[in-house]
Amino acid sequence: MALVVQKFGGTSVGDTDRIQRVAERVIRARQAGNDVVVVVSAMAGETNRLVKLAYALHEQPIGREYDVLLASGEQVAVALLALAIQKRGVAARSFLGHQLEIITDATHGRARIESINAPILRAALEAGEVAVVAGFQGIDPKGNITTLGRGGSDTTAVAMAAAINADVCEIYTDVDGIYTSDPNVVSSAQKIARISYEEMLELASLGAKVLQTRSVEFAMKYQVPVHVRSSFDDSEGSWVVPEEAGMEKVIVRAVTADKNEARISVLGVSDKPGMAAQVFGKLAEAEIIVDMIIQNASKKAQRTDLTFTVPKENAVQAQRLMEEMAGELGAAEVRADTRIAKISAVGVGMRSHSGVAATMFETLSASGINIQMISTSEIKISVIIDDAYAELAVRKLHTVFGLDAP
Repeated sequence: MALVVQKFGGTSVGDTDRIQRVAERVIRARQAGNDVVVVVSAMAGETNRLVKLAYALHEQPIGREYDVLLASGEQVAVALLALAIQKRGVAARSFLGHQLEIITDATHGRARIESINAPILRAALEAGEVAVVAGFQGIDPKGNITTLGRGGSDTTAVAMAAAINADVCEIYTDVDGIYTSDPNVVSSAQKIARISYEEMLELASLGAKVLQTRSVEFAMKYQVPVHVRSSFDDSEGSWVVPEEAGMEKVIVRAVTADKNEARISVLGVSDKPGMAAQVFGKLAEAEIIVDMIIQNASKKAQRTDLTFTVPKENAVQAQRLMEEMAGELGAAEVRADTRIAKISAVGVGMRSHSGVAATMFETLSASGINIQMISTSEIKISVIIDDAYAELAVRKLHTVFGLDAP
């Protein structure tokens, strides 16, 4: 007998027919002798519908009431799935975030889980019930409903698996695993059988949409094996696990493109201590996440240029903040560019193999693609290029790093 957490996204529960198929899959896992906890997202399109309703009534609805509204999507989904399971003669009970005491901080819209009352869940399992849990939501210490941000149901599922020491967390999606690149861009992309937590964390943070970044952080911290599988068949998916012997033999595991970033350039900043601290302190106060940063000498003496990237959705806000600070920074100009893409190569094999950066840069150069910014980590190399060349860059790098073949 195993303890299994299964997570189904909005596409998997998009209508009553699909909900019934999910119920049958859950029951098969139960009939195999497993205790099962199911984490469910809102039905496909429901969250977007609720967001539109909110914005129709208020230009900036973010906050307590916005979270109350969005959390209702998962409430509908868990109730329907519990009913479908019960109809098939298996005991099931739905749980909302507050009923399981999923305690988060008080940041509405992107709250972070702090604790889960695991005994409540264990009691349901011991009573022979399938626990059907609403993803994406929790409550803050004052009892207010909070949400975890888009993709938050992945985080709920992995956190749940960690809290109850589950044997595996199965993430069911509309794809059958994790690929070496986006199959819609690279037709020769290959499914990855096993990938390390570190590699998956890099891929998630670089725009790969299979798993939410914080869910991978939870999995890595608590060593939860994650199995990414298709909702529509029983084929083996991709396992996200601790680094294993032999993983470093694959130098580059995957190549990604992310077009959801913008570049902000603050030109002619006074070249003296504290300028960078002022810039990035202001962005931190506004809770804007900064990725790449480059500082270089300006054309004018005693001046420097600061360039950095932020999520595209924050580009206008970041530009406005920099323009407001231009006087105190002594900056001559602030520029924003949203027509960029971040191309990344990821692999734990980079730790023990040289020449990856040279190969990447030579390949892009041979394709006439100019590199605007560069960022590296122990297992990742990222570059910023013009977004018009994103797909070409990914395909060329996928081939040169030997990822086209199984």
